[in-house]
This record gives sequence, structure tokens and C-alpha cells, in this order.
Amino acid sequence: MTVSRPDKHDPVTLGELSRAVHAGNTVDEGSGAIRTPIVLANSYALPDDPSTISWSGTDVPLYTRNSGTNQLALQSKLALLEGAEDAVALASGVAALHAVFFTFLKAGDHVVVTDQGYEAIYKLFTDLLPVKFGIEATFVDTSDLDAVRAALRPTTVLVHTESIANPTTRVADIRALADLAHGVGALLTVDGTFAPPPLLRPLDHGADLVVHSLTKYINGHGDAMGGSVAGSRELIQRIKNEAMVDAGGVISPFNAWLINRGSVTLPLRIRQHVATAQVLAEFLDADSRVAFVAYPGLPSHPQHDLAGTLLPLGAGGMMAFAVEGDADTQNRFVSNLKLITSAVSLGHDESLIVHVGTSGPRVARYPEVFRTYGHLRFSVGLEDADDLIADLSAALDATFG
Repeated sequence: MTVSRPDKHDPVTLGELSRAVHAGNTVDEGSGAIRTPIVLANSYALPDDPSTISWSGTDVPLYTRNSGTNQLALQSKLALLEGAEDAVALASGVAALHAVFFTFLKAGDHVVVTDQGYEAIYKLFTDLLPVKFGIEATFVDTSDLDAVRAALRPTTVLVHTESIANPTTRVADIRALADLAHGVGALLTVDGTFAPPPLLRPLDHGADLVVHSLTKYINGHGDAMGGSVAGSRELIQRIKNEAMVDAGGVISPFNAWLINRGSVTLPLRIRQHVATAQVLAEFLDADSRVAFVAYPGLPSHPQHDLAGTLLPLGAGGMMAFAVEGDADTQNRFVSNLKLITSAVSLGHDESLIVHVGTSGPRVARYPEVFRTYGHLRFSVGLEDADDLIADLSAALDATFG
């Protein structure tokens, strides 16, 4: 029997861990360095006869707004990690989301949008895009397929959801949503930030485009900002042409290099995040001083069964919970934590927690317990589970005396 030989120069021959190490990396011809170096140039040497060059080309290094060495390396790795034909790396996760909408929407189009999602999405579709460009949006519970079906119109060109909703942890049935969107000729776009590969690959379930805030799990170290979109070569090239080259939201070479470096350990890190999050969710859920825990790995979660099917490696590293009491009590609990850091963002090596209150227009769409208590968005890091449990337990004891 002939066995295919793995080749680091042909990453499609490699397994998941090997791809994370070798994809997007080449030996530097000038120095012989075995890692692609940081190339901080904003312009690249032209051939003797540049008359045939496309000045907006995105496939070879020319000008860093179009394509640079580190950006191209990162994009090739992201495509392989996501199981996509191509990917585009941009300056931030919001830049990536905006790039999708800027590229594929025009005045008069209609969009169906998850009603539980990232704050920037809410603002884009309640204010900026409708007011500035006449784009209509219907916010809907994307776990309610009948509601999604009822919201679709002849003018619907895009359905947008999150694989695991920020912050409520609602899980999307991507295959079912893709069928509904494609049934009316619309694209399905999925923000996969809460569930990066190898946890979930939305394209495998019928999504047309998957968006990530690279700032979070894919970088994983809390020291770089970026965003990405992955999908078919045709769709990604449109984003590169329209939203990257002509709108200019390109990722910096240094951030591209940092994120490429951080992504090497993504498959290992995400398994640890998930394993520890499950233990911590069960610990919190069993404590009577905790009002609620929203985590797809718990049987009490509304999409627990779907999560078990869609996320066989585990239910992610994010959860939302609240302790019994008012906003002041939530704040006291957070201030009593000594290991877990109170800060925004997620997917870092260190555990992060942020208290979000009960006010604001988005909160009206959240489950009742979120509206009653507010919530603590908890990003479980890579610390020892026993240390995190001890910190949470001590903070509960200090808060409730």
C-alpha cells in the first residue's frame, strides 16, 4: 500500500497540527532564516518592465495595502485552517465584518441579522448602513428557523449569524441557516470568533463566508489586532478588490506576523480552553450563589444537543454568568478576583472577565436572566483549572461573606 508522504511545502498533505506549524511559512531566501521574517516595507521592487503589472493586484507583494509578504503568508495559513479556497486578512475583526457588508450589499438590499451578537453588528445594521446606504435589516432569533424563514424577502441578499453568539452563547444551526439563505439566493455569513478551527469550520456546514476577529483566539496572546474572512476564491477576491485595496483596511505587517506566530499553537490551545471551560462552567453551575451560567456544554443550555453535534471537540472557551444580586454585587465579585483579569477582549492566554449591565438597546433582545442580572462575560484562559476554581471560589466567599 502506498502512503502519501507529508510535505511541509505542500500543506494540504499535512494533518491539522502540522498545518498550524508549517502553513504560511517559507525559508527566507535572503537570510536563510527558517521562519518568514517581519517585512516592514510598504513597497516592493518592480520588474524592469512594469507595464503589464496590475497596480491593484493582490497575489504578489507590490504595495502593502494590496499585499505584503506577511499578509500573504497569514492568508494562506488561514485558508488552510478554515478549509477554504482563499482568505483575506484585515486590520481588525470589525474591519473584516465591514468588508463583507461593504462588498456584497448595496442600497435597497435586505439583510437578516442575528438579534444576539457583537455590538458593532448592532450599530452597523441599526444605524450606519440603513441611514447612510439605505440597507434594510431584520433582527431575528437565528435559532428559530421559522422566524428566519418568515424574515426572508425577495430582496434578502445576506443572512448573518454567529456560530456561538456574543455574549449569550446561543448556538447557530449553520447547515439549516445555509439551506434557508440559499433557498432565496442569499449568502450565509458566519462570525466564527467564539468557535475557531479546529472547534468549528462553518464552511463545512454550508456557510459561504466565515469571519474572525484574529485578535482573539487565532492570535491567542493578547498582543495583536486583526480580522479575516475566508471562503471561495471568487467571493474573497471581491473583498480584496473592493474592501481591501480600494477601502484600505489592511492588516499591518507586524500584526500579520504576530498572528501567524500565535496561530501555530491554536489547535493545542483551543483544546485546553474548552476542557477548562467545561470544568469551570460545571463548578459555577453547582454553586447556589451563582444566578445562572450560559455555556453550551451544560445540559441546561437551550442548544446543548446542537452544540454536541456541531462542536464535537467541546463547547468553546466562552461563557456568561452572573452571581445573585444587583450590579454592585457583580462588580464586587469581579473586584475580589485575584487571578482572573477584568478586561475586554477574549481568547487570550490569560482568563478575562467583564461585567456588562442590564441597560442598552441590545440587552432587550437577550434572555430574561441577562436582562435581570446583567452578565459577566468570561473568557477562560490557559491557567490551571484548579487555580481558576480557587480564584472564583474565594471571590464568591468574599462577596457573600
